[in-house]
Amino acid sequence: MTVERVETSGPENNQPCGDGLKVVEIQTGLAVEVAAISDVGCRRANNEDNFGYDLQSQLFVVCDGMGGMAAGEVASSAAVDQLLSSYESLRATEMDVEERLHLAIVSANRAVWATAQENEKLRGMGTTLVTACVDESRIVIGNIGDSRAYFLRDGGCLQITQDHSFAAEQARRGVLPVAEGYLGSMRQIITRAVGVAATVQPDLFTAEVKPGDLVLLATDGLTRYAEAEEIARHVDSEQSLAESCRKLVEIAKEQGAEDNVTCMLLRFQ
Repeated sequence: MTVERVETSGPENNQPCGDGLKVVEIQTGLAVEVAAISDVGCRRANNEDNFGYDLQSQLFVVCDGMGGMAAGEVASSAAVDQLLSSYESLRATEMDVEERLHLAIVSANRAVWATAQENEKLRGMGTTLVTACVDESRIVIGNIGDSRAYFLRDGGCLQITQDHSFAAEQARRGVLPVAEGYLGSMRQIITRAVGVAATVQPDLFTAEVKPGDLVLLATDGLTRYAEAEEIARHVDSEQSLAESCRKLVEIAKEQGAEDNVTCMLLRFQ
């Protein structure tokens, strides 16, 4: 599989472990099947992750909110809603999918930032974001923060997005070994997030897809516990996507799931 990076410009709920489960499984007219699960995990009192999709636009998104009290949940929910609505409003234009997705992410950032500025209790809130849009035989992926996208094909699994975190960026510069870079508190220092500043710069990637390919969108509540090889072992191209999502969530929960866990799987048919 060839993946191309796109250069763009522009600026309480006290629940026991396992509660808060949300599952959706649907199939679109464009031969794309999707399932998603968001689980509160084993340590958190509330779920600050959110996911959403627009079947007509073929747009899918996962967000992981950050902030005190309920601010993270507000940020992730606002980002999902604004991304979907903004992208839909741009469908009538002649711009290409990459530009449309870029502008929709920028719009989501503005919405979260504006909400935080209007309410002092929400100041400093933000969210990671990873999104995928299907464009005929292509998929365009955008990300901000450390929520990730993976491609799965023929039993293999490849991480597409690059984390926007202090540890990951140091590792890419060769300052820290990758394994060491993800240990300790440094892995939680996010260098880019939606809503923490008036402007943001997303990364965009494109790839050609074929029948049998899968795409995973996930928050770090899953990926801090599972490397690409383990993800590939637990995602069977023949089984239901909902069951694959459940298996991935269980990886994190079996190891304590200190954060919320959200994953979304897309399968092309």
